[in-house]
Amino acid sequence: MINRYVYTSMTGAKASTDQLAVTANNLANTQTPGFREVVNAYRAVPIQGKEADTRVFSVETTPGSNFNSGVIQTTGNPYDVAIKGSGLFAVRRASDSSEAYTRAGNFYVDNTGVLKVGNNATVLGVGGPINIPLGAKVQVADDGSVYTQIPGNSFLNQAGKLKIVNPPTSQLSRNEDGLFDVPNGQGTVDPNARVIQGAVEISNVNPSQSMVEMISQSRMFDLNIRTLQSADQNARSANELLSLSH
Repeated sequence: MINRYVYTSMTGAKASTDQLAVTANNLANTQTPGFREVVNAYRAVPIQGKEADTRVFSVETTPGSNFNSGVIQTTGNPYDVAIKGSGLFAVRRASDSSEAYTRAGNFYVDNTGVLKVGNNATVLGVGGPINIPLGAKVQVADDGSVYTQIPGNSFLNQAGKLKIVNPPTSQLSRNEDGLFDVPNGQGTVDPNARVIQGAVEISNVNPSQSMVEMISQSRMFDLNIRTLQSADQNARSANELLSLSH
């Protein structure tokens, strides 16, 4: 019979594989505007049973996100907007029209003049979607107010004000599309939020640290696999000894 530590090593190997997948995903998004590093935590759970109190399983806890600010990078693009400090832009998903939140501020205007971001998500203003007249110049004030100027006109028109919310990070949950949700579906507008036009906040993932983590996780996976191989070899040797004794 194979020793119970095989199952312990098995859960350790699976945990290492899961962590590698998360770290690889973080590395792949080091240049994604507004991306928040995914954090996967594991805890040791003792095995219940006779003579098993010295062994533990690796069990995944609820994954979270690192909400530390990323570096704000100047682009010069008038449609790029970065939030100073904490807060998130409110958007409307194209899939189900639900409200969601993101730090990504690399906005663009579609062919109907609607301000959008990412995978066709509509950028929301305090009063709803923000429409930009085709060919108009755009100015974004420090408080998130969006103004447009049609060429040939000397005056500005306010197209709306970016809806920026600032819920406690503990309430935010990441959806499969990378956007964040809050429990009640809608966040409260933060009147103190401030933005910078012509800049975007890049990912807060540290590439060097992630590479070190990948090496450590790979070694941990190899260690658990070697333990499984040793258990298999021990079992084969035990079977051979038992067969010789008969």
